[in-house]
Amino acid sequence: MRKQRAQPAGVRDLVSMGLAWLLGLAALHRCERLPTPAEYALLAAVLAVLATLPWWRQRPRFALAAGAALLAFAQGALRAELRLAADLHPAWEGRDLVLVGRVDSLPIAVTGQGGVPGWRFEFEVESVGPTPQALAPEVPRRLMLLAYELTGRVAAVTAGERWRFTARLKRAHGLANPGGFDAELWLFEQGLRATGVVRAAERLQAAPWWSLDAARQRLRSAIRDHVADPGMAGVLAALSLGDQNAIGHADWALFRDTGVAHLLSVSGLHVTLFAWLAAALAGPLWRRSSRLCLRLPAPTAARWLGVAAALAYALFSGWGVPSQRTVLMLAAVAALRSLNLRWPWPLVLLAAAVVVTAADPWALMQPGFWLSFGAVGLLMAAGGEPAQGWRARLFVALRTQGIATVGLAPLSLICFAQLSVVGLLANLAAIPLISFIVTPLALLGGFWPPLWTLAAVLMQGLMAWLRLLAAWPAAVWWLPAAPLAAQALALLGAALMVMRLPWRLRLAGLAMTLPLLWPAVPRPAAGEFELLAPDVGQGNAVVVRTAGHVLVFDAGPGYSPGADAGERVLLPLLRGLGVRRLDALVLSHRDGDHVGGAASLMRALPVAELRSSLEPAHPLLAGGEAAARCEAGQSWTWDGVRFELLHPTPAHYEAGLKSNDLSCVLRISAASGRRALLAGDLEAGEERALARREADLRADVLLVPHHGSKTSSSDELLAAVRPDLGIVQAGYRSRFGHPAPAVLARYQAAGIAIVSTPACGAWRWHSGEPPQAGLCERAREPRYWRDRRTPPSEPPGPPADEAAPPEPELSF
Repeated sequence: MRKQRAQPAGVRDLVSMGLAWLLGLAALHRCERLPTPAEYALLAAVLAVLATLPWWRQRPRFALAAGAALLAFAQGALRAELRLAADLHPAWEGRDLVLVGRVDSLPIAVTGQGGVPGWRFEFEVESVGPTPQALAPEVPRRLMLLAYELTGRVAAVTAGERWRFTARLKRAHGLANPGGFDAELWLFEQGLRATGVVRAAERLQAAPWWSLDAARQRLRSAIRDHVADPGMAGVLAALSLGDQNAIGHADWALFRDTGVAHLLSVSGLHVTLFAWLAAALAGPLWRRSSRLCLRLPAPTAARWLGVAAALAYALFSGWGVPSQRTVLMLAAVAALRSLNLRWPWPLVLLAAAVVVTAADPWALMQPGFWLSFGAVGLLMAAGGEPAQGWRARLFVALRTQGIATVGLAPLSLICFAQLSVVGLLANLAAIPLISFIVTPLALLGGFWPPLWTLAAVLMQGLMAWLRLLAAWPAAVWWLPAAPLAAQALALLGAALMVMRLPWRLRLAGLAMTLPLLWPAVPRPAAGEFELLAPDVGQGNAVVVRTAGHVLVFDAGPGYSPGADAGERVLLPLLRGLGVRRLDALVLSHRDGDHVGGAASLMRALPVAELRSSLEPAHPLLAGGEAAARCEAGQSWTWDGVRFELLHPTPAHYEAGLKSNDLSCVLRISAASGRRALLAGDLEAGEERALARREADLRADVLLVPHHGSKTSSSDELLAAVRPDLGIVQAGYRSRFGHPAPAVLARYQAAGIAIVSTPACGAWRWHSGEPPQAGLCERAREPRYWRDRRTPPSEPPGPPADEAAPPEPELSF
């Protein structure tokens, strides 16, 4: 019987079922919506009918695979339904609620507008109230909250504490842009169905000293107290606690650009090393007791104690996908050896993937999942004999690093649209230093803190080496987004290149990667332009492309110190379009929600010409770019498309108007006659003057002035422009009341359609089509976790700062 179970046919059945499980989940995550009860019943009925057919019963492998795929799809969909059912009811958005509960994560230090310090953390709600409303609010059990030290009302927040917060909540909502980070998916994966800002707070109970949260908090505090350099303290906290958010934004950028970001977390290598050390210590100790050895052989005990140590370390460090994968693989290997079974490595890897996705169906959507399993699979597939001697071991280490670099390059390009050219050199030093020296020192420092100082000194040396590599020309290779077929072909080609195959097949694999490395980027035809209004929150930013030129009008807001729309939204979008330089950057005026991302944009991309209404002493004009003042009458033509500045005039500068009324107004005209008018934050008085001054102000698309403020969009402007469609770029439930209901009513009365980026996401329009053919990102890529409601505006009130969305996971 045992020999029959080990037959290849049985292995093939297991492999087909595992792959079908993953395909079922992948199909679910491509769905626009979740199935209805009637559709579930129809699927069950179809499966029951198929099970009665002789053809089905004669092909058990196909039947088992189909059943696994349907089971994966159905259980994932049902769990998604339960998660979505916990959404915050719209009636309770923007209202103060009293929440009692527990801080459920390590708080992340953030800085709000004006430099106000605060914390972002997950909060598990135990009760809601008291509230003046008659009905109990429908509040999700887990929230993401921001608490600031406003007038000393909120003291330091630590994990595991119980608090009573008065908070103003919003439904889970994020920016939606091509190639951008999907914050709504991240919140959905974490089970966080609402976010909010704390307005008043009272600590009810400290964290119990024995709790895991309290232990993690104490260790992080001890690292920060002992290591003087905050950057190095963040690195050590990430390696020992899995607290990736402790690493500063600039350091993350350096690690990402040099290709070592996967090491700066609790990766699979770190968990395996910890398990090996635990097993190496447990084996000799177990052999000291003859009674224990009679009950369980020492090698078996050592294996399982190593698995237990790996599980404890993974739980203590946050239980990320790489840790899950590694613990499950270690447990699978230990179980197979205990049962004297020898499964092939692909089946062990696939079984671990199935278990990970059974526990967390949305792990499949994380880049770390694919990088983690891809790296292990490539190294196993490449194989090789055990090395003898230091030269052979060095060669094997170099070959292993080469396999990982080449094999994962297409996957890195697909996930992050970038490839570190210096990654091989960086990892040759970083992998042994971080994995075998710094990480053990970071862990042992909890017993003897001076070890943290040594680890910090070693990391500082490594950082100097990484900065030297990052300064090389073309250290990072950015590529535009490729079609799905090109991505799949490149992944197959990378696998062929690193496997032990004839060179002809390896060269064929190299050729298969070319469509990913040199994708064809669609561009507007001569005489036409493309207008793309990204979803940047409360601010303006528009990308205009012609056949051979790119212009950016405004650069969006700054979200918090060190995070802005230029870096988080515009750069990924432009790089996805294959843009390597800006032919012109127009900054309408000095307000932070229009120029907040300009510095990041100008650092990352060369700018041929900068036009603005900024004062000469403004810091953005000190960068050396060719700068000119916006003045009415300036115009130029690119690829048959005409660009004209209509406002302000020299007299406006001399009059010293406020910044809104100095907004640069740009009109773009295609050869076909279609036009777009970008009006910045122009207010009603200057709108009327512009309408009187310009004889023909007609445009098909209008960027709604001042985000739909009640001080703009005058009747005179709308009558002169007569647009078919207006674009409102504003924040979700804007605290400034944008767009104002009275302004929306004015557009509706004039027969002008309105598209709002909070409901639409990024909006893209080609001038060769009518404005109604413009496409919203939320409609182009609809997913069941994405919010597609039209959000109301909040009444104007005091600002409530919001932190930038978290960085995507980069570990494996």
